[in-house]
Amino acid sequence: MPTITATDFRRPEHRTAFLRLLDHYARDPMGGGTGLAAEARARLVERLAARPDFVSFLAEEDAEAVGLINCFEGFSTFAARPLLNVHDLVVHADWRGRGLGRALLAAAEGAARERGCCKLTLEVLSGNAAARAAYRACGFAAYELDPRAGQALFLEKKL
Repeated sequence: MPTITATDFRRPEHRTAFLRLLDHYARDPMGGGTGLAAEARARLVERLAARPDFVSFLAEEDAEAVGLINCFEGFSTFAARPLLNVHDLVVHADWRGRGLGRALLAAAEGAARERGCCKLTLEVLSGNAAARAAYRACGFAAYELDPRAGQALFLEKKL
């Protein structure tokens, strides 16, 4: 059973594990395949530590950090309540299929409930069948207001 701990950037081992796992994810084809940029590595921890809307947990097995979830609080205007968005979910490739992702999602759900959030949201690439199946098993479904209008799509505009 993994140990799930809130990420604490005051702890050097958490900073190191956080950057290592996020870089591992960024190097994966589902994370873009390039790794973290040097500027992101240099500034990310400091900038995230200053954000009160940031929630993060590390999963440890055998005293090694092998999973990470990063979330940001948003707000639902329709519910007039906060929501928590899962921005990154990382399980090291050597540790996948052991329930770490579910444990990290459960920790994020607990944090969302503590904050009074109305929902937990995330995005996933359509070609990531393993992640999509895991999310479905944890109760996630495509977002739709009215089935006749279709499901929401995630779009971006780079700046």
